[in-house]
Amino acid sequence: MREVEHAKTRIRQVVARSQIPEDPRHADNTLEWLLRFEPTADHALEIAALAHDIDRADEHTKIRRADYDTYDTFKAAHARHSAQILDSILTECRVPTRIAVEACRLVEIHEIGGDARADLVKDADSISYFDVNLPLYYQREGWTETKRRSSWGYERLSTHAKQALDNATYPQKVLNRLLQQVIHGDERQVDERGTEGSGVLGD
Repeated sequence: MREVEHAKTRIRQVVARSQIPEDPRHADNTLEWLLRFEPTADHALEIAALAHDIDRADEHTKIRRADYDTYDTFKAAHARHSAQILDSILTECRVPTRIAVEACRLVEIHEIGGDARADLVKDADSISYFDVNLPLYYQREGWTETKRRSSWGYERLSTHAKQALDNATYPQKVLNRLLQQVIHGDERQVDERGTEGSGVLGD
């Protein structure tokens, strides 16, 4: 559908302006994971996967963690703002109303899920954090914050999605140790695996 493809292009253009370097790759990677989980995903699901973090693209208007008492309230505000931005883009691109309404609904609740479709977006987003975001997040934030964020992301994964992390490895041994502590929920010593390659989680 021409309108949907136009909207996807526009979403990518907006996300590309983010000052968070992994955001453009995370958007496309979330879509890739969504299609792994649900190969027959419809237009609304695909749009939601691409646009779920679009709030972060504008430094002047994005929702900031420091303005909220808890991480969950911050994430909820971020999701609502992303849905509002997406609504404007879909209106501009003349995407059919039924698709636009559902895509915005999915983005608004993508942090918490709540139904089968929203859970798909949540799982794809969460897995993509481990696939794409985690190494750069660690460079910026260090061990303590990265472990907190990773634990939060892991706990919100469905049982099925957690299986995608069973054989995950990173080139940096410290990240393998962090991931294993997140998965096992404790501070025990684990084997540190470091592998070279282009994919973290594989196919």
